[in-house]
Amino acid sequence: MIRTAIITLSDKGSAGQRQDESGRLINEMISSIGASVDHYEILPDEKALIAATLRRLSDSGSFDLIVTTGGTGVAPRDVTPEATREVIERELPGMSEAMRAESLKKTPHAMISRAVAGIRKQTLIVNLPGSPKAVRENLSVILPALPHAIEKIKGDPSECGRQA
Repeated sequence: MIRTAIITLSDKGSAGQRQDESGRLINEMISSIGASVDHYEILPDEKALIAATLRRLSDSGSFDLIVTTGGTGVAPRDVTPEATREVIERELPGMSEAMRAESLKKTPHAMISRAVAGIRKQTLIVNLPGSPKAVRENLSVILPALPHAIEKIKGDPSECGRQA
């Protein structure tokens, strides 16, 4: 079981002015890989708060995966990538690149996504955009790789490639 935390970053959502459809969708989608959602919260777009929450959750040892949604664009309050980079110890650019490449097939706006993926301790942290449509597009691309990535982060010594 992949123990997961979902964090929605939204000023309006944290103030109760907007329903969190993206967080609900992430919950539905990750269940297909045997993940459980053990923590969920909505935070405002505040870099220090986001970073502190990512640190607290990853350092607790209770989560294999933290998925954020929102705050990955270029608006002045979009600070999720900066908060994530402040926290992670190793970046996984392939995940971010794969998400942007797939999204580019559907919209040129994918070029302005600044989503980050990386590792802190033994927790994988992945930023997703805020809209449900973009969450579905981006998460569907990396979903098949998440269990293997998490096994490796946890120290699985088996070979990654298959012998011919």
